[in-house]
Amino acid sequence: MAKKCVHKGCGKTYENEDEPCTYHPGPPVFHEGQKGWKCCKPRVLTFDEFLAIPPCTTGKHSDVDDTPAPEPAQATDVPNDTPVSLGSLKESLPAAAPRLPTAQTPSQTEPAAPVESENDDPSLEIAKGQTCRRRGCGQQYSGDSSREGEKCVHHPGAPIFHEGSKGYSCCKRRVLEFDEFLKIEGCKTKDRHLFVGSGKKGSEEKLDTVRHDYYQTANTVVASLFLKKINKENSKVEFHETSISLDLRTSDSKRYEAQFPLYSSIKPKESKYRILGTKIEFTLVKADGSSWPVLRSDEKPTGERIQVGQAARV
Repeated sequence: MAKKCVHKGCGKTYENEDEPCTYHPGPPVFHEGQKGWKCCKPRVLTFDEFLAIPPCTTGKHSDVDDTPAPEPAQATDVPNDTPVSLGSLKESLPAAAPRLPTAQTPSQTEPAAPVESENDDPSLEIAKGQTCRRRGCGQQYSGDSSREGEKCVHHPGAPIFHEGSKGYSCCKRRVLEFDEFLKIEGCKTKDRHLFVGSGKKGSEEKLDTVRHDYYQTANTVVASLFLKKINKENSKVEFHETSISLDLRTSDSKRYEAQFPLYSSIKPKESKYRILGTKIEFTLVKADGSSWPVLRSDEKPTGERIQVGQAARV
């Protein structure tokens, strides 16, 4: 009698219990936006990348889940009669960091990622055992080229983890445990699975614009361009007197290539940049010390001067 393996990362149907099984023996780990498995090192940011982490252990299939439960947080034992002195509340709290004003720039958003093909390209070969790419389905290709009688029950929405509850944006059901989340039945049905799609998942997506923001001091302009997962090795930045040459490539196949025009002149050799997880930040050294009403020369001034620090006396 065929059984379904319950090991994390496997999920295959099997009859021979001695058949090799590759899976994750440890529980999932979600911490500060990162996702991974306790049994191996890869950490990713998106849920789809998390599901794609390759299993790290080879063993045998099983219909009994032996994955250890996450360790509960242990609170420190403090006797009930322990005296506690807070002192002055104002003195005990750290001083709040000054909040920098945000420049009001024209509304700009990153273009949405291209929609995944809803059908498999008939010219592409599907390997037997290939798993459906739609969330919550998990069915495997049987090898029958006619594909008669297929039924894909899946979640078209994105996963949502909020304050301990887990679910999908496309339906209302919410659960607390990760294992229960993986078992939430799909809310939409299609008559065909999606095993390979268009085959163009790795093609490059070119961005026409990205959101930016800035503030300034008397001598510098600190500007940010918001683009996630910038690849430091494949990206290029060159400072010029009145512009920045950008060729930014990301690990999820996006590319922003542009000549970024600046409002006023800078000192290219003294200016610098750093790449962070969600943006690239520039420190531009002003050539003349004048105030910038906007960041780009092709933007319409708003009349505001976003500046941090004391203005020069006259």
